[in-house]
Amino acid sequence: MPRIAVVQYPSVLLDRRATLARAAEIVVEAGEHGAALVVFPETFIPGYPAWIWRLRPGTDMSLASELHERLVAESIDLSRDDLAPLRAAACGRGVTVVCGIHERDASHSRTTLYNTCVVIGEGGEIVNRHRKLVPTSAERMVWGPGDATGLRVVETPCGRAGTLICWESYMPLARFALYAQGIELYVAPTWDAGDGWIGTLQHIAREGRCWVVGAGSSLRASDIPETFPRRSELYPDLDEWLNPGDSVVIEPGGKIVAGPLRKEHGILYAEIDPSKVAVSRRSLDVAGHYARPDVLQLVVNESAPAPVVFRRRE
Repeated sequence: MPRIAVVQYPSVLLDRRATLARAAEIVVEAGEHGAALVVFPETFIPGYPAWIWRLRPGTDMSLASELHERLVAESIDLSRDDLAPLRAAACGRGVTVVCGIHERDASHSRTTLYNTCVVIGEGGEIVNRHRKLVPTSAERMVWGPGDATGLRVVETPCGRAGTLICWESYMPLARFALYAQGIELYVAPTWDAGDGWIGTLQHIAREGRCWVVGAGSSLRASDIPETFPRRSELYPDLDEWLNPGDSVVIEPGGKIVAGPLRKEHGILYAEIDPSKVAVSRRSLDVAGHYARPDVLQLVVNESAPAPVVFRRRE
């Protein structure tokens, strides 16, 4: 059976090159431990912007602008092949990698950022790019809304895999878009954590009758670099867990088979048996024999939005 590795290490916050180097080292380590698929958390490169939940509206606008400027500079531009070190690590080990990134859109303004998850194939090529459809609450001051061009499943060594990022998993139609494509491995890179979130993932495993991977973001205040502006003011307790992680692997039907990895940095390993999906769907297949396409249908707009065109009216 193929083995999956769920990475629960912190990023080198706001440092693209250092985080890429760390990610490449982790891929090599996971590959040496037999992993065929390596999964990183939400926006692992160059790190989740945890400060958005601490800064005060109005009074902290100057700091928010300073941090956003650095985030834009350290984000990933796929047109420049910024992910080359990670692609090389995947290709060198023959593993598939799922990784969350801050993506800087190079198609027009080069200023809009997206919360993106990429799937890197065994040969090092990017086989899918999914942008988070709806950033959550304060996240909307960081990322633009995504589209459905990456709302699809791809073949991996662990079965047909697709990704939804964090609270996208609370969007029933987005989930069904993946179910309808025969998803076998549902990957959820996330900043969310806790028993309620784990219960959501268990529900998805019961509903979709698929394997579910929650890739959590473990972060302590001490993991934030000393160079971070006003670190001592925003995070005075260096022992505080800003996020416990809670990475978990759940089999079809809802049983937890690995994790949750809580308040700990490390790699969570699990064996994945894709054949369990078909067996579990014998009783419930929400996109198959348990569907009613004569009553209910879902339409997904898979086209990318057209770029803004400037014309002068004569």
